[in-house]
Amino acid sequence: MDANQLAATITALAITISDTHTPEEIALLASVFVQLGDTLATLATKRAADAAHRTQTGE
Repeated sequence: MDANQLAATITALAITISDTHTPEEIALLASVFVQLGDTLATLATKRAADAAHRTQTGE
């Protein structure tokens, strides 16, 4: 799947969710996915930092 297909898939999913849920449910789902994205970014950053540290120190 290329970047455009990924964006189109995510957009289609968002439209489907918005068509089948209340505004309150949509807002909650949006905040859940934001938190999920932020947590994944934090974990990826920490793993990269740990790997760089191990490379620098020879561990």
